Parts: sequence; C-alpha cells; structure tokens
Amino acid sequence: MVDAFKKINSLKMLEAIIQTSYDGIYITDGQAKTIAINNSYERITGLKREQVIGRYMKELVESEVISKSSTLKVLELRQPVTLHQTFNTGKSALVTGTPFFDENDTIQMVVTNVRDITELEILKEQYKESKTENIKYKSLIEELKKQIASTDFIVAEDEEMLNLLMLSKRVAQVDTTVIIYGETGAGKEVLAKYIYNNSLRNDKPFIKINCGAIPESLIESEFFGYADGAFTGATKGGKIGTFEAANNGTLLLDEVGELPLSMQVKLLRVLQDGEIEKVGSNKTIKVDVRIIAATNRDLREMVEKGTFREDLFYRLNVVPLRVLPLRKRRSSIIPTVEYFLKKFNEKYGMQKTLSQEVLRYLYEYCWPGNVRELRNLVERIIITTPSDEIKLIDIPNHVIDAVDLHKGKTGVPAKLSEAVESLEKNMILKAFERHGNVRAAAKELGIDPSTFVRKRKKYL
Repeated sequence: MVDAFKKINSLKMLEAIIQTSYDGIYITDGQAKTIAINNSYERITGLKREQVIGRYMKELVESEVISKSSTLKVLELRQPVTLHQTFNTGKSALVTGTPFFDENDTIQMVVTNVRDITELEILKEQYKESKTENIKYKSLIEELKKQIASTDFIVAEDEEMLNLLMLSKRVAQVDTTVIIYGETGAGKEVLAKYIYNNSLRNDKPFIKINCGAIPESLIESEFFGYADGAFTGATKGGKIGTFEAANNGTLLLDEVGELPLSMQVKLLRVLQDGEIEKVGSNKTIKVDVRIIAATNRDLREMVEKGTFREDLFYRLNVVPLRVLPLRKRRSSIIPTVEYFLKKFNEKYGMQKTLSQEVLRYLYEYCWPGNVRELRNLVERIIITTPSDEIKLIDIPNHVIDAVDLHKGKTGVPAKLSEAVESLEKNMILKAFERHGNVRAAAKELGIDPSTFVRKRKKYL
C-alpha cells in the first residue's frame, strides 16, 4: 500500500515538473503514438491536447496538423534529431527529439523538447527596422566605433560591417550559439572575439580550436581530453580537452565544416546534453560552454551532399552571421591600409608613406586573401622599401598585373590606335621599372635608347 502511494506521488511530481517547464515537451511511445504534452507546447504551437493525445505522429503529419516531425526521424535513425520549425502561432522553435531505449535496445519513448527562439527572430527584425531610423542609427554608429577602437581591430567604414557589428553586439548578450560564415582571412575570428568581449562571459576563458588542423585520429582527445592510461604513450594523469578548458567560457570552433562525420555525432551530443566523456573513461563531465562556430564552407550545401549532419547544422545555425569579403567592402580598404601602415610604422620605428598611385592600386585590387592578405602586404612593403615614400615600383607585380588586367576587361579601348597606345605605355613603363635604367629597358624591348626616352617622356 505504501509503495503504491509513493508511486502515485512520484507520477504526480513528474507531471508537475513537465508542466512547469518553460520549453515545450511532447512525448510519444515507441510507435509514435502521442501520450503526453505540456502547457508550454500548447502555448508555443497553438495545438491543444485533444488534437494530438492518442493520435499517431504519422497521421498528424499527413493531415497537416503538424508540418514535420522529429519523432519520426528519431524512430528512423534511432538517435537524437534536431529540426527548426515555425508554427501557426508565428513562433519559431528549435525542436529536438531524443529516444529512450529499454534493456532490449527497443525504443520505448521519444521525448521532444521544443525551445522557443522567437525572441531571437524578433531581434533580427528589430535590427532591420533600425536601419530606417536615421538618427538612432547614426548614434549607434558612433557608439560602435568607440567600442571597436577600445577592443579588437575592426574597420567599420562601410554600412554592411556596421550593421553586422550592431547585430553581433546584441546577440552577444544572449547566451546562444552563433555561426560566422566568411572567406578565409575575412575576419571571422576577430568578429568572434568582438562577440566574446561584449558577452556576459568576457571574464571567462576564450579558446579557439581549428577543426581542420587536427588529424582525425586525434580530434576526439583534443576536444574531450583523455583519462590516465587511455592509450600507449598517453600523458600520465591524463589530459583535459578543449571543452573542459573552456568551461563557463566561450569556445570558437574554427573551420567547423572540416569536422569528419564521426566527430560531428559526438559534437552534437555534447551540444544537446552539455556533457563530455574523456577518451578511455566512462565518467561524464558537465560543461557549460558558449559555442561560436566559424566556417568558409557552405554548410547547407554540405548537408544536401551528406557531408555535414542536418541536425548539427540546425544546432549551430541558430544565429548565422556573415562577414563580407574585402572586395565587397571597398570603402573600408583605404582605412584598413592606413591602420596597418600606422601600426607597422610604430612597430619598426619608421615613417613610411604611400603615394596616391599606390593607394589607387590597393583600392582597385580584388584582395582574394582579404584583410589577412592586406595586412601581410603592408608589412612587407614597409620592411622592404628603402625610401620613406612607397611608390608603385615597390608594390608586388601580381597586384599591379591583377588591377591592370581588370581595367583592361572593363575598359576596352574604342579604337585600335588607343589599344596600341595603351599596350605601348604599359610595356615602356614596366620595362623601366624592372631595370631602372634606359639602356637595359630599351634592349629588352628591341628599340633604340633615344626612342625609348622619347616614348617614356610621352607617357610620364
């Protein structure tokens, strides 16, 4: 009698816990028959108990009561599945279904957690609306510029980068997963640090791990660490992994698109459960880590090709941010050049300046390596140029050739005579730059030195 009474009380307590959860909870049996939902699920989805209790999930999807089901996917794959869903209530949610097995490895239940992320979606919309509020927008720009100057280096002279920084600052205050897309060298890591610096975890660790730089055989131990004696040659006492080292802080998963599928499964489990297991150990360790991912790959395309897990994609893609390449932010090129010119002049105790012609070529160059390439080029020409003024002859040939080729494609001369003159000018000036004297340059072109001098004077 006492045991029966305790059992009834335990069931009541379990029901109370489920009903007080802020997240929606939807429970089916192993045949996808609905057996319970909580009040939050009704609030988020707009569906009532009487519409779903006792009904099979397949029937609910076919009759369009529910648009898509993580439960059916869980039963098919026999593992946790995450989807993004929008409901008739207008709410947007991250839906995660988790299977529960019995001792015979049969799925007895599927418990689905429905997390309302509508506030994040509203935040995006509010950001868009703020673009039209000119007065407020200008004051935000000034505020951002002050913040940027006191933290990591980010040139934000173009509207696109300013908009990105405004959104990033607001997202930083919400402890959610962020993924940053962008080409190599565009500044993804710098943006990640900007988010970290403006977050509530800015006094805790910030750790970066490059997912593409670790051999596949070592990734798991790098992420989660290993126990004492886990394998031959292991450090005595074991080793903590990146997740444990970043506990209570922020972890940047750089080049996350390079993770092998086997590791993607384990990463997904950590993101869902907040627990890790060291290699060679069966003991779980709780971790509280804010994840920022970064990639130069198209993850959605990878999902379609089967090289990136769909459920992990939705887990990471909660708030996607995109850093535009430098060639699409032309107004930031010269300020970025000037920033690095000042920085390296101070570092090397120099006073180098750039001629207007050099600035024009740097502005028109396409910068395939983005900010990283620009930084390296400015440092190189400051170190290697003997005079205080850096002229066109001091710039690497590939930059000049790329700009000249581009101008040739976009500005074709209307007449043959103009084309001949343009080619002659280019050959004369380039030959003199290469040799530095008239005689050698004229010899290369197969003309008399006097003819070379006359033609060069014409084009200077």
